[in-house]
Amino acid sequence: MLKPSIDSLMNKIDSKYTLVTVSSQRARQLRDFPDTASMTVKSTSPNFVGRSLEEIDQGILSYKKIEIEDEDETIS
Repeated sequence: MLKPSIDSLMNKIDSKYTLVTVSSQRARQLRDFPDTASMTVKSTSPNFVGRSLEEIDQGILSYKKIEIEDEDETIS
């Protein structure tokens, strides 16, 4: 069984697509800037993606959805 479970992660983030996007961006950040790994309170995963998923599950890592206005609506 994988830890954290997909059910646990889906309680934190609303879609699987967003989950993949957020975790992959954080994994790249962990790879490129190892000093940011200190954010993880308790990590049992040896790889960056696993660590980012654990951060999401622990509530350390989240995201904010930004709404973009449609240009067609603003043109009169």
